[in-house]
Amino acid sequence: MRIAIPSEQPGGLDAAISGHFGHCACFTLVDIADDEVTEVRLLPNIPHGQGGCMAPVTYLKQHGVDHMLAGGMGMRPLQGFQQVGIQVYYHEGAASVGDAVGLLLAGQARVFGPAQACGGGGGGCHDH
Repeated sequence: MRIAIPSEQPGGLDAAISGHFGHCACFTLVDIADDEVTEVRLLPNIPHGQGGCMAPVTYLKQHGVDHMLAGGMGMRPLQGFQQVGIQVYYHEGAASVGDAVGLLLAGQARVFGPAQACGGGGGGCHDH
């Protein structure tokens, strides 16, 4: 399993989680095998540019991500993650990347759904 977590600089397990995946500085990629962290690496975020909100979705899929832990995103990218087979979980207010990964591994992170999604254009999302 490869998990992506939108992170503040410098990234890594001790990094703070960025409030909104599309505006993060980088993604911390965490590989898990047998419920253990086997590798941690950083992936710089890309600008939305061509492809809009789907650009980061496609980018993460190309880097082997199959799970995402996030605090905020709009419905369009959430649907994009679902379409490409990346399961998105809510980070449950975890203070760090490592804490969020621990919650996911313990089965305490909820599947991210419409209730957690931003309304777009500044509506409904407290995690920008």
